[in-house]
Amino acid sequence: MTREFDLVLGGRTLKLGRETKIMGVLNVTPDSFSDGGRFRGVDEAERRALEMEEEGAHIVDVGGESTRPGAKPVSWREEWARVRPVLKRLKARLGIPLSIDTSKYEVASAALDEGATLVNDVRALRGNKRLAKKIAQAGAAVCLMHMRGTPRTMQKRTGYRNLLAEIRTELKSARDFAMGAGIPKSGILLDPGFGFGKTPEQNLELLANLDFFVSLGCPILAGLSRKSFIGHLTGAPVGDRLYGSLGAAAAAIYRGAHVLRVHDVAAHRQMAGIVDGTLLRTNEGR
Repeated sequence: MTREFDLVLGGRTLKLGRETKIMGVLNVTPDSFSDGGRFRGVDEAERRALEMEEEGAHIVDVGGESTRPGAKPVSWREEWARVRPVLKRLKARLGIPLSIDTSKYEVASAALDEGATLVNDVRALRGNKRLAKKIAQAGAAVCLMHMRGTPRTMQKRTGYRNLLAEIRTELKSARDFAMGAGIPKSGILLDPGFGFGKTPEQNLELLANLDFFVSLGCPILAGLSRKSFIGHLTGAPVGDRLYGSLGAAAAAIYRGAHVLRVHDVAAHRQMAGIVDGTLLRTNEGR
């Protein structure tokens, strides 16, 4: 049975464990691996966010810097210039929580002031006490993702002696750092980082053992949508990975995932409803 948690973000509480929550991806970047350039305009971004809400998303995650393998970093000013008008527009229109996908203090801080209530940080704070304290002061939540190195270097750092144990140790360290800076456990999501510094085989091992990380006492987010390892397994190009993404996401729910970060909200919401219902029936019958 998936362990139940309350995730507190801003003035809202998301009940996790009985219903898988869907985080919709909204990239306002020119170079993201899947949908770079599609939603760079404020009107296009707003339409997509409202569409995702209508399709059943529980959170919209706005990102202004690509973290695909090999991606070059951008300045915080450029990143903020991309996301600021979108956040301002969505703050007034969206009825579900807003997340900011960033590792930069300046961007995260400004986004929290504009109404974001979750910071999705692929660098898991990495000792950034200033950012951690800002999140705590704002009463926001944080998603701590496992990655070694940076998007430019991570695929050169796939050597693990014990994949699961090492990822768990590093996530625990990030969790403890966040809590030490004042972020309560109820405000922390953990993401093992599918595709970030892992080979296709390592991603499969991670997926098969996702429940290993629930012992850290925080809910688990799985970001599997359209990832390259799905293409490696299926031969499908990035635009044709919906079926593989759904299969991977279903496996993640069975292995304990609480939140799915996805591009295709409607399809994942429908699939998750079936898997959640099946798991509830299975648990009630025991």
